[in-house]
Amino acid sequence: MPTRSTPHKVPRARSVARGPRRIAMLAFPEVQVLDVMGPLEVFSRTSRWLVDQGRAKQPVYTVEIIGLKHGAFLTSSGLRLHADHAFAEVGGGLDTLLVAGGVGVAKVRTQRPLLAWIRAQAGKVRRLASICTGAFLLAEAGLLKGRRGTTHWNHCEAFARAYPDVALEPDTIFVKDGSIYTSGGVTAGMDLALALVEEDHGREVALAVARELVMFLKRPGGQAQFSAQLSVQLAEQEPLRDLQAYIQDHPSADLSVERLARRVGMSPRNFARRFTEEVGQTPARFVASVRVETARRLLEESSETLEWICEASGLGTPESMRRAFLRTLGIPPGQYRARFQST
Repeated sequence: MPTRSTPHKVPRARSVARGPRRIAMLAFPEVQVLDVMGPLEVFSRTSRWLVDQGRAKQPVYTVEIIGLKHGAFLTSSGLRLHADHAFAEVGGGLDTLLVAGGVGVAKVRTQRPLLAWIRAQAGKVRRLASICTGAFLLAEAGLLKGRRGTTHWNHCEAFARAYPDVALEPDTIFVKDGSIYTSGGVTAGMDLALALVEEDHGREVALAVARELVMFLKRPGGQAQFSAQLSVQLAEQEPLRDLQAYIQDHPSADLSVERLARRVGMSPRNFARRFTEEVGQTPARFVASVRVETARRLLEESSETLEWICEASGLGTPESMRRAFLRTLGIPPGQYRARFQST
């Protein structure tokens, strides 16, 4: 593992002259193409919408790709992108610098001239942001020491080992710490870009752009690993599949193995075996995941008390809900609500 660069103190961002804001994406061979194109499309669509609505006479943003070299390079999907400039050619003039992630990060994080350039840009740009595993480049450049940050959920463990001096928040879509932003996996970069648009032009504009792109303005929740529905499979046999739907619709009911087995006309022992074989987890584990998912959703979407949510989700008491959240999500319910409540 390469030696991390000396931590860099980021000075206050300089004021930016009026006119189109220059948005640049740092990309490299084997970059994740959605990390690059998703956020840039958000800024481009914002410019187009403002002009079309008569709210701007010219584009409010220009977008460009900065690469290791000028010219074409391959992404991890095999598509080719074109770098408008080599990083060494760009001294200043950027408003916002975005740093993409992807398979290629492992190679470029050892390139000291690139890391030095990123550190230099941190003192010049108004905002510096990473998409997905682009956070590894910011951390390697010493820009995240003592700061909060996030990255793709599947790389959080490796990131925490490599950069223990970063206050990693693996359950968030994006994190702002001063003028430095980090976002979670892949499409979370678009969530971050919308938030930057909202900072620049207000909620109404950001919401209009989100609607055009068929996106949430603020996604209701954390990264995708939190969804019970995404993490389990449906049973092949109709009685068990219907039972799964019943559990999700009635999380506060008596969902003991004996009661569930009775609903599908099986003995408790045979039911537990068949359910585990078809769903991939025991009935108790599935019920627990559904109840946490229900509580998570209620914490995001309602202002009900923790006691009410405990009862509605079937988690029992606030203490049992706290233990379930810590075991499943890594944070207590109160902290989860503070971060993700949509109202």
